[in-house]
This record gives sequence, structure tokens and C-alpha cells, in this order.
Amino acid sequence: MADQKIPMTPRGAQRLKEELKRRKEVDRFQIVRAIEEARGHGDLSENADYSAAKEAQSFNEGRIKELEVMLALSNIIDPATLSGAKVVFGATVKLSDSDTGDEVVYAIVGEQEADIKRGLISISAPVARALIGREVGDAVTVRTPKGSREYEILAVQFKEIDL
Repeated sequence: MADQKIPMTPRGAQRLKEELKRRKEVDRFQIVRAIEEARGHGDLSENADYSAAKEAQSFNEGRIKELEVMLALSNIIDPATLSGAKVVFGATVKLSDSDTGDEVVYAIVGEQEADIKRGLISISAPVARALIGREVGDAVTVRTPKGSREYEILAVQFKEIDL
């Protein structure tokens, strides 16, 4: 992963920066206070509060490192600056399910930004991988855990993605 760029939208990068800032400037100090308070309760070997606080500290520091790496390797792509007929990272794609006729809209975003309930799918998701490089009118078959699904691409747009 060290030489691999991580695609993300500007809003996704901003959310990661905000989380990093919160973890460094707020969470870190709250955890240190909790550790100090737990130390005051006596024997550390049988102190559940101390163990929980140390575990929270370890998790927080690990997440800080993870966020720093993701931001350092980020390749920020603004969908609003893109155009074209082909589906690429950042595209918002309107699909029609060939079996049911149901229409869905997905925006293809970075892994850290994905939220299927909001129509944000990861670039590494099976649907996104099947759509990349395709155009309006193309039919794509996606293998899902529930079996194969076929979709027709109805529209491809490039706009700011609201996270």
C-alpha cells in the first residue's frame, strides 16, 4: 500500500482531516485524563477502568496513524471538474435493473467514503468495478452474493458529491 495512491473526493479528504484533528486535539487528551483518573483508583493489575482507557488509547493512536497514511497517499479527485461519457471514479451513475426495472443512482467514491444507504459505493465494490469504463446504454452484469444482476446505464454525471 505504501506506493499506492488512494482515490478520494475533496469532501472525503476533508472528513478524514477533521477526524484526524479531533483524534489528536480532543480524544487524545480525554483518554490521557481517563488514564490518570484510573491510576488514582489503585492497583493497576486489577483496574478495569485503567485497562479500558489504555485500550482506547491504543485504538486512537492506531487510527491516527491510519488516517495520516491515508491522507499522505490520497489522490484527491474532484468529480465536479470531470466530464465525459465513460464511468470513472467520481461519476454519479443512474442504473436500471434489467429484471425489475427499478432505478438506482450510485456515486463512485473512495473506500473510506462509501455508504450504500446514501448511494455512495466504493471504487472497489463489485458494482463500481463492473461500471468503470462503461457508457450510457451499456448493459453490465454484476456478480453479487445474491447472484448475478444485470443493469443498464441510463445516465452518467459528474457533480460535487455530498457526503
